[in-house]
Amino acid sequence: MTAQKQAENHHHQHTKTFYFKPLNRLLEFFYALHTGVTTNLWLLHHVFGHHHNYLDQAKDESRWKRASGDTMGEWEYTFIIALTAYPRGYQVGKRHPKAQRTFILYALLTFSIVALLTWYKPLAGFLLFVVPMIFGLIATSWATYDHHAGLDTDDAFAASYSNVGRLYNVLTGNLGYHAAHHYKQGVHWSELPQLHEKIKSRIPPELIRGAAT
Repeated sequence: MTAQKQAENHHHQHTKTFYFKPLNRLLEFFYALHTGVTTNLWLLHHVFGHHHNYLDQAKDESRWKRASGDTMGEWEYTFIIALTAYPRGYQVGKRHPKAQRTFILYALLTFSIVALLTWYKPLAGFLLFVVPMIFGLIATSWATYDHHAGLDTDDAFAASYSNVGRLYNVLTGNLGYHAAHHYKQGVHWSELPQLHEKIKSRIPPELIRGAAT
């Protein structure tokens, strides 16, 4: 369930689920309870940040490289990305003030509701809301490590690992077609396999994992 919610929330940041904005905000509240990612955090951190900077490890909001130039370990990366998600999203928001204001407003609203529910029923609130949100943010950060770690290149087609495994893509809404996703981030998730086929010849074969069947 967590993996599916992570993927759904990710796709929602790129292409909103509803035309009617209040429905999107309501959906984002429940996504936040599952993933720890509140309204517009991933829009700022991921869409406006990482997608523009993933080829530059000095700027990438999801950077996998240490200041020394070495590649971070999986858990080192996971906890750094989780701990810095909100500060980095806020920093990106300085270039997108309207999105930043929405992020701040709904983050405060979401955390206030969770705090009130936890105050009302401390143990239930902690176990039902606080723990899943923390775990969800950590799990989301962990899931992104294999997308780019160790691929230091200026070639956009060689900067992502693609996983064409059927089960992986069922669980993640085709996020395995990651080079295709970065090539055209606005493409709907359901169309990523077709886009992958169009650009497959430009992706180094060793960066394509899994089996499509």
